[in-house]
Amino acid sequence: MNKQRDAVLRTIEEKDVRFVRLWFTDVVGCLKSIAIAPAEVEGAFTEGFGIDGSAIEGLTRTQESDVIAKADPSTFQLLPWRRDQDHTGRMFCDIYTPDGQPAAADPRNVLKRQLAKAADHGFTFYTHPEIEFYLLRNVDGQLQPADRAGYYDNVSGGTAHDFRRESVRMLEQLGISVEFSHHEAGPGQNEIDLRYADALTTADNIMTFRTVVKEVAIGQGVHATFMPKPFAEHPGSGMHTHLSLFEGESNAFYEAGSQYRLSKTGRQFMAGILHHAPEFTAVTNQFVNSYKRVWAGDEAPSHIAWGHLNRSALIRVPLSKPGKAQSARIEYRGLDSGANPYLSYALLLAAGLKGIEEDYELPEEAVDDIPMLTRLERKAMGFTPLPESLDRALRNMEESELVAETLGEQVFQFFLRNKRDDWQQYRAQVTPWEFDATLNLL
Repeated sequence: MNKQRDAVLRTIEEKDVRFVRLWFTDVVGCLKSIAIAPAEVEGAFTEGFGIDGSAIEGLTRTQESDVIAKADPSTFQLLPWRRDQDHTGRMFCDIYTPDGQPAAADPRNVLKRQLAKAADHGFTFYTHPEIEFYLLRNVDGQLQPADRAGYYDNVSGGTAHDFRRESVRMLEQLGISVEFSHHEAGPGQNEIDLRYADALTTADNIMTFRTVVKEVAIGQGVHATFMPKPFAEHPGSGMHTHLSLFEGESNAFYEAGSQYRLSKTGRQFMAGILHHAPEFTAVTNQFVNSYKRVWAGDEAPSHIAWGHLNRSALIRVPLSKPGKAQSARIEYRGLDSGANPYLSYALLLAAGLKGIEEDYELPEEAVDDIPMLTRLERKAMGFTPLPESLDRALRNMEESELVAETLGEQVFQFFLRNKRDDWQQYRAQVTPWEFDATLNLL
């Protein structure tokens, strides 16, 4: 750690860095930032910076508002969109109480606690997200898709092509490896996939990714949104994430002779996620709008099932490199692009570990296109639906011991309170659809 701190201080001096931004997130997953001068960086490592946690949603109770933000030197990078001005660096922070204890409501700490539990079992948790988002233009005061392209379309010289090239360039400058990028199915919709990394690094990378995408969009005169379902007539934006556990250098999900090369550990892990999915869906799909994506079709999973080639299933088992043990994994398709990655990955890991600890049995593979089945057929085949609304998801969450234990009481209660407020505000709205459908009838 001291070597990392020294390397950061040396880089700041050599690169003539003028500002360093300290980044952290609230419980909902909004990025927060404090800018400090280079002379204050050493103190940010040792003593940290006192901040008023009551002003940041969920970080503290009002009566215990003081918290300390300490910089993690391993996350230092220069921000590439500031290099033509004063050089600016950034580091993620961990949040502590004044007596030096990790803050219970720090989302980064929630994930760290769960990763420590996995480590006690001998596991390291790796993740690989596929992040979808829309690029929009302002046309006569209305935001509309920036192009009319579709899935994998090559639009030479178009907005999406230039945008993805610049975004990938910036991400790589920040030390974030990109596997590939392409245009998605919706007009103006794009996807950029980050390479495998441990879950904490991935969560940090996702928060950085969102900032990079927003910055590049502003520079190119468009607007980027990670809203799960911005248009009723176009596909929603998901964040499918590939998951695996490693024991040292060995992939715990790989077994050469088994179906899809998936080991017993992998099957138990998958069974745990499927079993507890209704309980944590409020976190992985935390907005009212999230359920417009879940229940609109377009390959968004709405029922609890797994399959190999079945893209209507909640979990898919890829087999793109059957002879390569390191590539064995499962793909959780329920996450949307607006989720808090720290809390979401903590819960996916907790559910998977529960499946391993209690030897959950994996249900039969789903081979049918689930949305094409009738309701009675789905019921007969045991395909339980995900919550149909944020309200239903919150009701499931508040009854879950697993979610309460994983998040901790403070995060658990704040999240429920915050999202219940969202639901109440939504219920109070009179939508244009209601007005158009009802006004002339009554």
